[in-house]
Amino acid sequence: MASPPAELAIYHLPTGTYVTRAALAFKGGSFGDKRHFASSAVLVRHPKGDLLIDAGFGADVAAHIAMLPRFVRAPYEAGPTVSSQLDAVGYDRRRLLGVLPTHSHWDHVSGLDGLRGTPIWMNAGEREYAARDPDGKVYRSVSQGHEIHEYGFDDRPYLGFASSHDVYGDGSVVIALAGGHTTGSVVVFVALPAGPRYAFIGDLTWQIDGLRRRAERPWLLRRLADSDPEQLRQGLLRMIALDGLMQIVPAHDLDSYRGIPLLSARPAGQPV
Repeated sequence: MASPPAELAIYHLPTGTYVTRAALAFKGGSFGDKRHFASSAVLVRHPKGDLLIDAGFGADVAAHIAMLPRFVRAPYEAGPTVSSQLDAVGYDRRRLLGVLPTHSHWDHVSGLDGLRGTPIWMNAGEREYAARDPDGKVYRSVSQGHEIHEYGFDDRPYLGFASSHDVYGDGSVVIALAGGHTTGSVVVFVALPAGPRYAFIGDLTWQIDGLRRRAERPWLLRRLADSDPEQLRQGLLRMIALDGLMQIVPAHDLDSYRGIPLLSARPAGQPV
């Protein structure tokens, strides 16, 4: 049972987009349908300390993209980094407990380059994946010098997932181990005090169409992008069952962030 504190709030920090065809995002998508994949972070403000879910594009995003294989590079448009958005509103970084990547792929961790001194929250499975997998190359670069806060999971099922971690002990922010896309990829559930609930699902699916159409990634993309396609399929089915009960946010679906206030648009005088 979630008992979120009255002060709990979340903010969307968009940092840019890159272009991908819908046909490459989910089965049945059209090659003529260009999708602008979001690269964003979400700030969770909690009286016990704040967390960033993902880090978006960093100041050195061009160099990070250059580290990728040529066949996965895509046209992109960079916006203000998480670091610059925090500074623009006078955010006190001493409040920041850490950055919690849903997983360690480049477009979720590039912005760590501007968050020096901020711990990275990561579970053991994802740490191992990021240390050895070719797709962890950017993470290995930007995480240098960061403290790693390794969190574990309790054998406590949460909304269909076998193990979870209650960040604050009040049920307001719960990390569930999903796996499948990467070894330790996670879903972050957030319950706000006024009632809305959110599920930040990382790359279980790249677009909300994956849930609404019950459509996986195309076969070749599953082979290239996912560490365990069957485990990912089970996680996707769990989220399909929850659709309509909460706002589900695939990390790269910009429209799915609608209704989450921008940090830059918070009400005047509201503390950050």
